[in-house]
Amino acid sequence: MRIAAGLIFAGTVSLLVSGAAWAQTPPAKGAASPPAAAPQAAAPAPAAAPAASAAAQPPQPARAACNTPGALGVGRTVEIDTTGGPGFGFEHFKQLDFLRDKEVVLTFDDGPWPLNTPAVLKALADECTTGIFFSIGKHATYYPEILKQVYAAGHTVGTHTWSHATLTNKKLTEDQRKEEIEKGFSAVKWALGGVSPSPFFRFPALQHPPEMVTYLGERNIAMFSCDLDSFDFKARNAQAVIDVTMKKLDKLGKGIILMHDFHKHTAEALPDLLKKLKAGGYKVVAMKAKAPVQTIAKYDEEVLKDAKLPTVSSRPVSSVVQTISE
Repeated sequence: MRIAAGLIFAGTVSLLVSGAAWAQTPPAKGAASPPAAAPQAAAPAPAAAPAASAAAQPPQPARAACNTPGALGVGRTVEIDTTGGPGFGFEHFKQLDFLRDKEVVLTFDDGPWPLNTPAVLKALADECTTGIFFSIGKHATYYPEILKQVYAAGHTVGTHTWSHATLTNKKLTEDQRKEEIEKGFSAVKWALGGVSPSPFFRFPALQHPPEMVTYLGERNIAMFSCDLDSFDFKARNAQAVIDVTMKKLDKLGKGIILMHDFHKHTAEALPDLLKKLKAGGYKVVAMKAKAPVQTIAKYDEEVLKDAKLPTVSSRPVSSVVQTISE
């Protein structure tokens, strides 16, 4: 169902250790407008000066200490050198087979989103484990406080374009494709309060136009496919998410699992799914980037223009608005 990438870029792993262009607009469930018009000039080359030195930012908060006996936990942590744009996930990228038998990487697309993303975070925290969150840029600007929670909990944050545009769409120019990628990174950086995310990217619908694979390689951004898709976006209930995922995983024996923190059934399924992983002898691998992405100033500025006007208070919604009667 997916379209394979035409080019694969190698990277170094060192032990330290569905389809159309869309982004939901809160609170409606309808499709968002298409990507913004293409800039007149081509996206700057990798040599273009970034908005700020991403390498100088403070270290990410560590995961909380685990006080839950028998929790799934984290088996090991790997650091990824993204030089040249390595690809991960055997559905498309077959060069870097770094997972051992019974190891999994948990990945979540399309967030952040109210209720569902926090529920996913709670399930992961309860089992003292972690994942990679590939956030949609627009969603990050809608709910920056939720994305900050993801980052503060020690999870890896990557991106999934600005508006979930399918980059193989022939109606998009090369500049528009680059804008979808770069503006997504800039939006996530804005949502995190100026903290650059990891240079980890997943193409919407896992559709990889070769020229954008080349571009990401030039930008030293790692690309993620998957080893198995939970198809949680098709699931009728939480049990279906669990059944499909475990059936595929038991057949493969290991892999990068694709899920969506955007979907209710995924959030509902995750507590039991994590318990099944533990019972099945699986171990979670955390993937961390050697260095954060360096965003491009042009796109940082575009996000600032599109973002909501700043307010005096930066407190989370839950501390400002509380229901006292219904």
